[in-house]
Amino acid sequence: MAKLVLSFKGETLCEYDLNQETLTIGRKADNDIHIDNLAVSGKHAKVLTILNDSFIEDLKSTNGTFINGEKVNKHALQNGEIIAIGKHELTYRNEAADTGTGNFERTMIIRPDGDGMPEQEEMDKKLEQTIGKIASDLASSGAAGSEDPGAACLKILSGTNSGKDLKLTKILTTLGKPGVQVAAVTRRPTGYFLIVVDAASSPSNPTVNGVEIGMQAQPLKHGDEIEVAGIKMGFSLG
Repeated sequence: MAKLVLSFKGETLCEYDLNQETLTIGRKADNDIHIDNLAVSGKHAKVLTILNDSFIEDLKSTNGTFINGEKVNKHALQNGEIIAIGKHELTYRNEAADTGTGNFERTMIIRPDGDGMPEQEEMDKKLEQTIGKIASDLASSGAAGSEDPGAACLKILSGTNSGKDLKLTKILTTLGKPGVQVAAVTRRPTGYFLIVVDAASSPSNPTVNGVEIGMQAQPLKHGDEIEVAGIKMGFSLG
């Protein structure tokens, strides 16, 4: 699991696992990483973790956020990078992301047609980059905003895993079968959407209530039935 190691003047103070989607850093006590120093703004920065990668965003702080000495607004973190906030440092540790490519290129696809809905980690590099680009764009556009669209899940309606539920807890849940058809459900402050990632060899795009979706994000409503790579799933809120 990725983590941030907080230090001050070379002395390690604490380690924080990046086990939640959004983590805030600042001087106010309600931050996930509380740094009680006047050089740090009340809400200084946030770290967004998507799949195997994390990305830091400065929250218009007074003194700025720096990566390896350079001021940044938004930045995809790579293993070993040092974040300077005031006089404190946070070292990003995540060997899983240390591929030399960065920028959300390590992804996983949930296979609703496979026994136990396995996560497939190895796939075509172009498909990895496509999914990574979508994740990065969602992060940059503020898709993981403070508004909560409510809990949602997909109930598998056909295939090996019929009857099982898949909770949609991340801003990007990728579904399908590489080489056949891949789609993703995105969670945004305004609700949930289905998007096409790769139609591959499939003659059509995924469907919602039997209607093929286009290349634009398709809003999802409670009770909608979606079909991706031949597997039907029911979308529900709450």
